[in-house]
Amino acid sequence: MANVVVIGSQWGDEGKGKIVDWLSERADVVVRFQGGHNAGHTLVIDGVSYKLSLLPSGVVRKTKLGVIGNGVVIDPHALISEIDRLAEQGVTVSPDNLRIADNATLILSLHRELDGFREDAASDTGTKIGTTRRGIGPAYEDKVGRRAIRIMDLADLDSLPLKIERLLTHHNALRRGLGQPEIAAETIHEELLAVAERIEPFRETVWLLLDKQRRRGARILFEGAQGTLLDIDHGTYPFVTSSNTIAGQAAAGSGLGPNSLDYVLGITKAYTTRVGEGPFPTELDDEIGQFLGERGREFGTVTGRKRRCGWFDAALVRQAVAVNGISGIALTKLDVLDGLEEIKICVGYELDGERTDHLPASQAAQARVVPVYETIEGWSGTTVGARSWAELPAQAIKYVRRVEELIGAPVALLSTSPEREDTILVTDPFED
Repeated sequence: MANVVVIGSQWGDEGKGKIVDWLSERADVVVRFQGGHNAGHTLVIDGVSYKLSLLPSGVVRKTKLGVIGNGVVIDPHALISEIDRLAEQGVTVSPDNLRIADNATLILSLHRELDGFREDAASDTGTKIGTTRRGIGPAYEDKVGRRAIRIMDLADLDSLPLKIERLLTHHNALRRGLGQPEIAAETIHEELLAVAERIEPFRETVWLLLDKQRRRGARILFEGAQGTLLDIDHGTYPFVTSSNTIAGQAAAGSGLGPNSLDYVLGITKAYTTRVGEGPFPTELDDEIGQFLGERGREFGTVTGRKRRCGWFDAALVRQAVAVNGISGIALTKLDVLDGLEEIKICVGYELDGERTDHLPASQAAQARVVPVYETIEGWSGTTVGARSWAELPAQAIKYVRRVEELIGAPVALLSTSPEREDTILVTDPFED
């Protein structure tokens, strides 16, 4: 039985929530391995919507174990709020179905504040990144700076004062430089004491837990947040998130070795969207872009921010296939393209008069690329709710086949609505 890594192959918002939920019925364990509560997804099950940010998708299913790995940065207040919100919908989250890595980093109030201070300052100079102001980046900075407070520290409250002092030596210096008041150690101590009792029962040595699960033959599903093009190394830097979002991070962010990652499924939207600042070669600022946004309901699950929309960029997804080692893609939101007379696909770019087949790493060059399009005839029929190839318009099938050719990866699943059952299975990643 294969273990499966699910990643986004674009800038996020590709529809991972539905696909992960769809796959979770076949899995025993669902693992979040990076990111924080800055990326969310919506699951629609029997007509009920569940909005998740930190919790793995498997928690909405009683027989599955959800795991938050060490690669995730955790805002304890956001986590508690999410658990309580699910409880109101009849979903119980307890140590029986959720474990959190003891070496995962905590997001504190000072991280959220610093995130906002920096974005405000950057707005004045035109260098804004477009963060969600939720403290994700500053928390990762403290992690690599070796001054973070971690989940395990909530079990050793006597050790907190020295760790808080080390943390504040750095943060209070930053706050003084930004013209902000310093934070008292007692404030952070009280903040941690307030959440320790709720968070501590979920603490686990996750690498050991996952190794035991693997050895007994459990199917493990690794769930990423954000998308490949927001990866700190391989994305459109500096307009990226603060962690590695690619498939290789599933091993580093969970503690399970890379030889246990058997199949990489790239979630891929049938067009392209992006939230926040940064380059977007195929962005449409016309009625087609408006159509895609309205038809696709392109608003962020967590932030509510309107997403920028554009044509499918095969060059970018081709890059994602390479850096992730994608085995197959799950193509989502094909139904949003229903009714368009013609559809364009970006097959490469022109940069300073020369043709290139990939997006360059340079920020300045990314701003100058011009997309090279191939035009495909659209279809008048509907793809909504299709559960077999036979139910799709012939021209829609041609579009899917052309996407496969251009990106160099097969379609393993095809999603035709937000409902989980409206999915055409070509290849079961767990059986591949």
